[in-house]
Amino acid sequence: MSFRIAVSGPAADAVRRAVPGLVADLVASGITAQDGTLWGPAAEEESSKRLGWTEAVAISRPLVPEILALREELRAAGVDHIVLAGMGGSSLAPEVITRTAGVHLTVLDSTEPGQVRAALADRLETSALVVSSKSGSTVETDSQRRAYERAFTEAGIDPVTRIVIVTDPGSPLDESARAAGYRVFNADPNVGGRYSALTAFGLVPSGLAGVDISEILDEAEAIELSLAVDTEENPGLVLGAAIAATAPLRDKLAIVADGTHIVGFADWAEQLIAESTGKEGTGLLPVVLETGAPELEADLPDVQVVRLVSDAGDQIFAGDSGEIRVSGTLGAQLLVWEYATAVAGRLLGINPFDQPDVESAKVAARGLLDARPEPAPAAFVADGIEVRGTPDVIGAASDLVSAIDVLLEELPANGYLSVQAYVDRVAHPEFAQLRDLLAARAGRPVTFGWGPRFLHSTGQFHKGGPAVGAFLQLTQAPVEDLTIPDRPFTFGELIAAQASGDASVLAEHDRPVLTLTLSDPATQLSTLRDAIG
Repeated sequence: MSFRIAVSGPAADAVRRAVPGLVADLVASGITAQDGTLWGPAAEEESSKRLGWTEAVAISRPLVPEILALREELRAAGVDHIVLAGMGGSSLAPEVITRTAGVHLTVLDSTEPGQVRAALADRLETSALVVSSKSGSTVETDSQRRAYERAFTEAGIDPVTRIVIVTDPGSPLDESARAAGYRVFNADPNVGGRYSALTAFGLVPSGLAGVDISEILDEAEAIELSLAVDTEENPGLVLGAAIAATAPLRDKLAIVADGTHIVGFADWAEQLIAESTGKEGTGLLPVVLETGAPELEADLPDVQVVRLVSDAGDQIFAGDSGEIRVSGTLGAQLLVWEYATAVAGRLLGINPFDQPDVESAKVAARGLLDARPEPAPAAFVADGIEVRGTPDVIGAASDLVSAIDVLLEELPANGYLSVQAYVDRVAHPEFAQLRDLLAARAGRPVTFGWGPRFLHSTGQFHKGGPAVGAFLQLTQAPVEDLTIPDRPFTFGELIAAQASGDASVLAEHDRPVLTLTLSDPATQLSTLRDAIG
């Protein structure tokens, strides 16, 4: 089979307890038939228009020859480098697809000026830009598109020949791009962004970069029937129950790649699950781990380990590790996890297709960009690092060490720490190493996200999920800012507003926040390591 799953311990108990009811309620066939009533009356209006992903394989097939034809056209024009401007599912799905295929794709999912400038300087003469935005009004992708339009023009290249648009039909971007003469691919409007891996959002950038996208669709198609039938072996029902029906709920999902051929899958699953389930005070928090992560040895009662392996075996109930083990082709995994997340939403009693708390951070950022207030003064400066935070954290801190100590003390017994790095992830990937240090120190699950891309991923969970998180923001003072054509703000001002806006919304939700602003990330990383201890 193209997908296999094995469960044991509490996850196996959850499957035995929940799956028979899901089968009796015809949940699998209902999802496939796009029955919007499965998540209750309050969710029906939204869910009834967000189930198009169940038929994404069939709807996306006609796109394949169009994408391949454009790929050949671009190659004939000397283009051998594809850049993707996208956020959330629009960037994470193409990233896992291309990385797994061993095909290069430059993913620009940041507003950090150094990272944008580096992308613009990378083979511009032989580059094409894919701009992906479902709503057509995403501020990050709009800003990136404007920067590339200017760069292409200044290089004597007509942007119309190098920029490809992926968006919903009728969006502001759809209309403006067509009027300007850009090549536009429309995605299915009945698919939410995080469920869009097998639509134009996943396929256009991946196909243009060189991936065999027909194979991805073939892999997904091979599992479709198994997902549609109401049986106790249905992998979508089994996985959904395993992650969402444990009792008591193990609401932190420690996802670790351990033998799988798929590269970066956990990052995609993180945004799918966190944004779909983290609302109304409940939800599942994916924690992306390496095989040596402290959480895997801690035996925490609220953590469910999900291990991505090369072969999970042919028995659903197997072993005594207490883990969930899954294996399969990439196309099959993408579709199974989408089904499982929809099933998890039903089991948790929430609507897995809305994101009610995402907009609040966007509104706060826009307000800061409009008002342009002076930055709040730092509570203190330690080793060149400006320290700010909520009163419960800063009020008891006198230096960097004590500030981190107080933040970790704010963690409840069932809490988690979220590290949010608004720094150039291409220039400073080593910042991700702080995650393991903090997990070992805290003795609790620690997530790590690059800002602002995590705002389109786990940001919903942070505000709408259980109020048990503490938040460490790492921001970077830009060495050299970058203007955004025809916009009254720069990239540096935009990312600063995004960080400040999210911090303010978290504070309004009574979440403890510590913000450290670095003047020299490369050298101050060691200072942070020492302070963590």
